[in-house]
Amino acid sequence: MNKVVANADEAIRDLQDGAVIMSGGFGLCGNPENLINAIHRKGVKNLTIISNNCGTTDKGLGILLQTRQVRKMVSSYVGENKEFERQFLAGELEVELNPQGTLAERIRAGGAGIPAFFTKTGAGTQIAQGKEEREFDGERYIMERGLVADLAIVHAWKGDTEGNLVYRKTARNFNPMMATAGRVSVAEVENLVEPGTIDPDHIITPGVFVQRIVHVPNAKKHIEQRTTRKRTAPPIPAGTGEEV
Repeated sequence: MNKVVANADEAIRDLQDGAVIMSGGFGLCGNPENLINAIHRKGVKNLTIISNNCGTTDKGLGILLQTRQVRKMVSSYVGENKEFERQFLAGELEVELNPQGTLAERIRAGGAGIPAFFTKTGAGTQIAQGKEEREFDGERYIMERGLVADLAIVHAWKGDTEGNLVYRKTARNFNPMMATAGRVSVAEVENLVEPGTIDPDHIITPGVFVQRIVHVPNAKKHIEQRTTRKRTAPPIPAGTGEEV
């Protein structure tokens, strides 16, 4: 049951043109950077990417936009990616925008084998156009389809060789639900341990959902927007004559 492969390139060896890929992460937090870079190197085209957003202009999934490997994005917002915005406005990239909670539930539903569900979110708006609408308890709901991908790529803080995964804090984001919704799910893991090492109560994604593991002990963690406060000068001691 050892699911560890030699590197990220080996992990996506059977990825083909036209594939549907789910990629975990929120902004640049929790991104499977090594697997994204492997897709970039492989050069596959006409991809449909399901991800909350598309990284930034030159980091994360943004590098796949630069090389025109992406045909369609299923996302919840454009974010800080100027190339995403440019391609969308120029009609060069197909974009399906979803309310963020709806996107999360579509992915979760796909992983749970639920083909569709009804939600109030978007009823009576442009989001509802072309979708089935029904009334429940006097409220309008629209039908959304579950999402499944040919390949799901996720980033985990810790995992064992059988694919059991633990995520850390906000880097968890979309990763757990995406791991369940890929026909093949690949996890890049910072800390790789032997089976039985992780407390079963701490496991977030059971190994049954994961087909391949890549160990990335020195994972890069980019910061999308670094915000700091200006340091204040230390107070001047009284009686020095400088406090005035």
